[in-house]
This record gives sequence, C-alpha cells and structure tokens, in this order.
Amino acid sequence: MVALLWLVGAVILAAGEALSGDFFLLMLAGGALGTAGVSALTDFPVWGDAIVFAILSGALILGVRPVLTRRFSTPPPTPTGIAALTGRSAQVIDAIDQHSGTVRLDGDVWTARPLDPTEVYTAGTTVTVMKIDGATAVVWKGP
Repeated sequence: MVALLWLVGAVILAAGEALSGDFFLLMLAGGALGTAGVSALTDFPVWGDAIVFAILSGALILGVRPVLTRRFSTPPPTPTGIAALTGRSAQVIDAIDQHSGTVRLDGDVWTARPLDPTEVYTAGTTVTVMKIDGATAVVWKGP
C-alpha cells in the first residue's frame, strides 16, 4: 500500500516537472519512484522509506541534475549586427583623435573616436572596438 502512495507521488512530481522545467521535481520524482520500488520489496517502516527517499533524491539532485541542466540549457544568444562588432579588431585608416578618424572594421570603413579622449591613434595602428555609439566605433589600443 505504501509503495502505491510513493508511486502516485512520483507521478504527481513528474507532472509538476512538466510545468516547471528545471529538473528539480523530476529528481524528486525519481527518488519517489525508487522508494516505491524499495517499499514494495522490503518491510521498512514509513520513516525508513523517508530516509530512502531523501538519500535517492539527494543523490539525483547532486549527481544527475547538474548534468541535465548543462545538457539542456539554452546557449547564450549569438550577438548579431552592431552588437557582434564589440571586441573586434580594427585597422586605423585616418588618424583618430577626439574629433575625427576612421577605421576599417570587417571590410567596412567606420568613423571612430578613442575611448580615452586624450589619446591619438595613427594610421596603421590596430585597435579594439569597445562599443558602437551610433555610427561611430569607440576604439582602444590597449596595453
């Protein structure tokens, strides 16, 4: 009889997992399912079943859940458009100072300004795009 209650609990927890999707309730359902099997095969008292449930659920949460979470988590979105230009290298075409300058970035010519307004980059220097501000690449030479 107790095994049937554990089995019903496992089904309810698995159904709850379908709503949440974070694999926590699924691990508890696995613990309940395992406890239902142990309860059907042994004469443990209810507190013994609770200990079996805690051990099985804890093992699943600590051992299996991280693997499932890594496997089924969504990857970070791939930056596209202007967001994809941040961090790229660019070649200075015309000297860059606080008020003017251009760089070649991914085959296109962009107006540019330095990240630090006091710096000047000469033609031919390789710089890194720190951000895009409107139609201007904010660049930095770095150390």
